[in-house]
Amino acid sequence: MVTNDYIAMNGNAFSKIEEKFIQKLHKHDVKENQCSSSLVKHVKAPVHLECLFFFYIVWSLVRRFDQPQKYKPFVSKCVLQGDLQIGSVREVNVKSGLPATTSKERLEYLDDDEHILSMKIVGGDHRLKNYSSIVTVHPEVIDGRPGTLVIESFVVDVPEGNTKDETCYFVEALIKCKLKSLADVSELLAVQDQTEPIERM
Repeated sequence: MVTNDYIAMNGNAFSKIEEKFIQKLHKHDVKENQCSSSLVKHVKAPVHLECLFFFYIVWSLVRRFDQPQKYKPFVSKCVLQGDLQIGSVREVNVKSGLPATTSKERLEYLDDDEHILSMKIVGGDHRLKNYSSIVTVHPEVIDGRPGTLVIESFVVDVPEGNTKDETCYFVEALIKCKLKSLADVSELLAVQDQTEPIERM
């Protein structure tokens, strides 16, 4: 149910804070033959922990463009071409069961201070043509403890024979699965305190 505290966008309801982040950081140039949507996930793990150094939990997983298999359940292998920097390309192998086998993806933007990552699919064996996404990570409080708001948005071509609603539903299902896995892995790391230091580019 949508109340005054929530705004409906793309068929999804967002709080005013979520909508503010989406409007500011998740801008896509959506063409006539494309669909776009945004999804949110509240993770019961901090963006980072302050110890002797800054140790990141949720962001350490999201930012590893070279190791998406750390939390993406449908990735079996990833090979990065070159160093981890903007413009780098990764070759991803997809696990069986999905209508894809490989994906070639380029890192478009990475900001460790603002916790923003953007990527674009530039090739591969799948139907996601001209797909690009933005992921942002924001600190929040959940049940009185440090938590993380993760927002992911995308734009993609609508394949011939499919509707915009069908395409969005399919991509949203993949992202929901990925975000749930991100939450599960992050929350486990938070409990075990097995955090990773940020490796700056």
